[in-house]
Amino acid sequence: MRAIRRALLSVSDKTGLIEFARSLAALGVDIISTGGTARSLSQAGLAITDISDWTGFPEIMDGRVKTLHPKVHGGLLAVRDNASHQQAMEANGIGAIDLLAVNLYPFEQTLAAGGSYEELVENIDIGGPAMTRAAAKNHADVTTVVDPADYASVIAEMQANGGATLPETRRRLAAKAFARTAVYDSMVSTWLLDQAGETAPAFRAIGGSLIQCLRYGENPHQQAAFYRTGEKREGVATARQHQGKELSYNNINDTDAAFECVSEFAAASTPACVIVKHANPCGVATAGTLEEAYRLALRCDPVSAFGGIVAFNQPIDEATAVAVSEIFNEVIIAPGADDAALEVFSSRKNLRILTTAGLADPIQPGLAMKTVAGALLVQSRDNGRIRLEDLKVVTKRQPTEQELKDLLFAFRVAKHVKSNAIIYARDGATVGIGAGQMSRVDSSRIAARKAAEAAQTAGLGDSLAIGSVVASDAFFPFADGLLQAAEAGATAVIQPGGSMRDDEVIAAADEKGLAMVFTGMRHFRH
Repeated sequence: MRAIRRALLSVSDKTGLIEFARSLAALGVDIISTGGTARSLSQAGLAITDISDWTGFPEIMDGRVKTLHPKVHGGLLAVRDNASHQQAMEANGIGAIDLLAVNLYPFEQTLAAGGSYEELVENIDIGGPAMTRAAAKNHADVTTVVDPADYASVIAEMQANGGATLPETRRRLAAKAFARTAVYDSMVSTWLLDQAGETAPAFRAIGGSLIQCLRYGENPHQQAAFYRTGEKREGVATARQHQGKELSYNNINDTDAAFECVSEFAAASTPACVIVKHANPCGVATAGTLEEAYRLALRCDPVSAFGGIVAFNQPIDEATAVAVSEIFNEVIIAPGADDAALEVFSSRKNLRILTTAGLADPIQPGLAMKTVAGALLVQSRDNGRIRLEDLKVVTKRQPTEQELKDLLFAFRVAKHVKSNAIIYARDGATVGIGAGQMSRVDSSRIAARKAAEAAQTAGLGDSLAIGSVVASDAFFPFADGLLQAAEAGATAVIQPGGSMRDDEVIAAADEKGLAMVFTGMRHFRH
């Protein structure tokens, strides 16, 4: 164990600071402090030594240089049982610093608030990370505290051990300290890379702060946790949970998929609803009201929708809440919900209700990442958006105005369906979705079967695919997938184009009297 006789406190976040310092003082600890921290402690009536008095050197350059001094770093780095270190301390008048409490300049908060370039540069901490790493390296002798949440446990341990901390505690706090500076540096690095327009830097730093420990991962034998990155983006990580059980790993993954998809439809344009199961949309619809959009989305695949995630692009009203509550759902997410809707949901105690401050921007740049064995795959977010003027009609028949609207809608949905993806849509609603098949023709068959089953369930007789349009996330390598769509009753097709057999596919479309447009953009999602 190592007794704490002298502490250096230098924090931007003053949460719990005064109580922590008073507890240290009550244990006989001498306190050194800097800048605003020193002022806060002095105003609270605590006796402290100012950093300039400790080092014998003034703070200079607007505070940029104040703790970068041998009397600070020597006090933190000196190995207490090393005779030569002790001799160096005595020869240079360096006193040991046994505890360091630091939290860093608020770079992340300044970035999130939209600070200017100059403000962000000034909020890049230098002295804080340097002291933190020095203290954490010497954790055999020094206790390093970077999180106010650890103040109480450190004080309790000192009180129980005559002012000392245990080696396992110092080791755990050191690991946390190095992780904290690594995440901090990753935020700064990512921002500067963005400013410089770097897309494939030689080194890529990724960091996050814990939101919650999860009960398990995709399966009960897997461990999992949820971390927040520095990206400013609305979604499940920023949402407020009003009720229900803690979110699981799969809940978070599926809710993100649903919210990203529904965010394709601006709240100001038309009410929209997305229902997701196992990270795939099983129903998407736009309509005159949220309730109607929900019922149309549900109609697409009511069997898969059971126990799913429901996302809306507008605040939920009472009528919509009543409709959604008719079957079991895991999570509901929307940019708001009125009091009447929340009252309706309150009767379902296990249903999670999440509200956000807005939608995710579908064209916002960002990174998408996944791990492979021993490596990290990084790409830019799929923020591609096809507009009416981007479409190229390649068949003899031109699509009608309604077909064009449905084609654009279906292709927007295809972006969020696992490849190979086939989407049948009609009147602003999906009527059949085929996802994640190894063969595109199999996806076509599944989507057509879903459309027929949905019609039967709804008591409509003929398949909902009759008179629909069909979207494919990538080109048709052969005409068979397109012919399957024609057989199901589709009248128009949207696809990226670019196959070696495009001419054969176009000829097959002409023979069947279909209208077909090329986008020149594909939306693989694996």
